[in-house]
Amino acid sequence: MSFRINNNIGAQRAFNSVSATNYEIGKSMNRLSKGLRIADASDDPAGLISSELFRSQLSSMDQAMRNNNEALNYAKTAENGLGEMNKLLSDARSLAIASGNSATLTATQLSANQDQLNSIVGSINRIAGSVTYSGRKLLDGSAGVTTQVSNGSKVSGFSFGGTANTTTITQSGMITINQTVAATAATYTSTATLSTGVLTTGNVSLNGVQFTLASGASLASVAAQFNSASGQTGVTAAVGTNNLIFTQTQTGTNRSVNFTDQNGSLSTAANTQARAVGVDATATITVGGQSVLFTGGQQGTDGLTLQDINGNKLNITSGGNALNTQLLGQVVAADSTFQIGFERTTTANLSLRNMSAGQLGSGVVSGLTVNNLDVTTSTGAQNALAVLDKAIDEVSQMRGRIGNFQRNVVETQQRSLSSMRENLANSESSIRDLDVAQEMTNYTKFQVMQQAGMSILAQSNQQGSAVLSLLR
Repeated sequence: MSFRINNNIGAQRAFNSVSATNYEIGKSMNRLSKGLRIADASDDPAGLISSELFRSQLSSMDQAMRNNNEALNYAKTAENGLGEMNKLLSDARSLAIASGNSATLTATQLSANQDQLNSIVGSINRIAGSVTYSGRKLLDGSAGVTTQVSNGSKVSGFSFGGTANTTTITQSGMITINQTVAATAATYTSTATLSTGVLTTGNVSLNGVQFTLASGASLASVAAQFNSASGQTGVTAAVGTNNLIFTQTQTGTNRSVNFTDQNGSLSTAANTQARAVGVDATATITVGGQSVLFTGGQQGTDGLTLQDINGNKLNITSGGNALNTQLLGQVVAADSTFQIGFERTTTANLSLRNMSAGQLGSGVVSGLTVNNLDVTTSTGAQNALAVLDKAIDEVSQMRGRIGNFQRNVVETQQRSLSSMRENLANSESSIRDLDVAQEMTNYTKFQVMQQAGMSILAQSNQQGSAVLSLLR
């Protein structure tokens, strides 16, 4: 064993041990004060990388959940406005029903009904132009998808909610229509040879309306008799070659000719019953790169009112009812995208069409929308009912689309994000957060080691003085 004066190796070892213990105590105190196992990158480099990735996702999830709340409020604002429109349109329909009872109303009363209808139309336009969210108007067409029809002589209206097949159209573009089946009206031809007019006196029923025909009446007079009630039957009569030809005024399978001849006045036999139906048009619309099948006769409509699976509607005029491919117009898509997730591709769209009175109810009666109804005449009241029925359907479908967006997109995504965030936060916490009980155990151990090290260092520093006894 050697004794040295210049270098006290034992004291240096004790000092290094105490320094290392002091370093660990400092780090332990830092972790305890912050409550984090990884207080800086040196504590766990790999864990820090995973933790920061989780933290980034958690922060994005928090913002996505806020986005979902905003999207929900956006949709609720639009839906509340449309709910008021539904009430107004229902009131307008009641007015049209009341005005249809023209036999009991004076011109003053009809005028009052018209004034009230005009007020309702003004309120609908006001709602469409004033419902806003965060300064952005929702129901004037600027927050969704609008269509511009270029062939007005062939297409009387195209109601497009923004979704083709299952794809939301977010880009503007041209629309083409390829009509594959032309719509036809139901036609029935009487079976008897009527060169001398009506064969026998008898009763004939046409679409539920009863007619009494006199024996020997000319075909022209009988046709006029049927045509005088075409507003009730929806059928017109024309003189053919020694017979009568009955034709539905509208096309499609839902517009039939139901004919019953009880006494054989126009038929070869008594109790003749016949029913003829038309053909619904079908067309393929190309919009936003999507080819969508539209079919007429859906939900009780006529053969020239076509609809797809998303409720989009196309109204073809009689002049456009032909097998061909033509340019329909263009779709103008506004930015209505919501970032509802923390990944780049997790987005959703809610397209809100123009809901002003001039855009509602078009295509049912030529030239009429909710904006220009006239209930001062019996015919005007009947036309108003048809237009208002379609307008109510359009508003209801838009509300249904908004409700679907709220329930099956936003609320579902919100619940999914909440669950993911809980599990992700648990994972991030297990990596980065401190187990205080375990760390206090380590801290206490380091304190004991520090005290022991300081005691040994003091004793090591006394070893050099033992050399003095050799120098006496």
